[in-house]
Amino acid sequence: MQVERDMLAPGALTTIGFDADDTLWQNEQFFRSSERHFADLLAPYADVPDLSGRLLAVEKRNLDLYGFGIKGFTLSLVETAVEVTEGRVPASIIADILAAGREMLRHPVETLPHVTQTLEALSDAYRLVLITKGDLFDQERKLAQSGLGDFFDAVEIVSNKDKAAYETIFRRHGDGAERAMMIGNSLKSDVVPALEAGSWGVFVPHELTWVLEHVDAPVEEPRFRQINHLGELLPLLGDLT
Repeated sequence: MQVERDMLAPGALTTIGFDADDTLWQNEQFFRSSERHFADLLAPYADVPDLSGRLLAVEKRNLDLYGFGIKGFTLSLVETAVEVTEGRVPASIIADILAAGREMLRHPVETLPHVTQTLEALSDAYRLVLITKGDLFDQERKLAQSGLGDFFDAVEIVSNKDKAAYETIFRRHGDGAERAMMIGNSLKSDVVPALEAGSWGVFVPHELTWVLEHVDAPVEEPRFRQINHLGELLPLLGDLT
């Protein structure tokens, strides 16, 4: 299904923003794999019943300093290892943690189903904007490796996604938030603040979304929609026109 520009009525949707990690390509699964490896590394040195909880607490504490992404995650792994072993973690374990972080930064990009076909169908009818947060170099690397860059009219890599960010981005690259839609797997970062800015917000769940991105679905919001995968986006847009 190809969306045509002449389908768009005055005042209609003109700009669509897409999240990147776990919306266009796999991401969280690599964090989970590294966390399991981390637990295996520490097992001989520390008996920690809730190691994941300890790590999560460190990550939350560090977000304002390190931001989102693999580098901040790796530093939080190191800090957690020092903390739970009371400073007795061997240097060899620290080296293994750093090596795991480097491996994450080199991991090939795996696009999710329906992504390429959907972007191709939309790119001639809408302004498409990639809106992602995280480490600048890593996000640029993943976009380049994904082969999806040519579909987007603009790319915004931000430190945080909030109402003001969406207002600014959709004003800069579109006709304002009211004529824009944001699509992503995080209710907290992709959907709720976009709705607050006046945009449509489309939730595409991913089975491994990070716990810090969980909030209740804004089901009472008239511009909120949920789809199972990006293959359902074109029919949804057809219903809105």
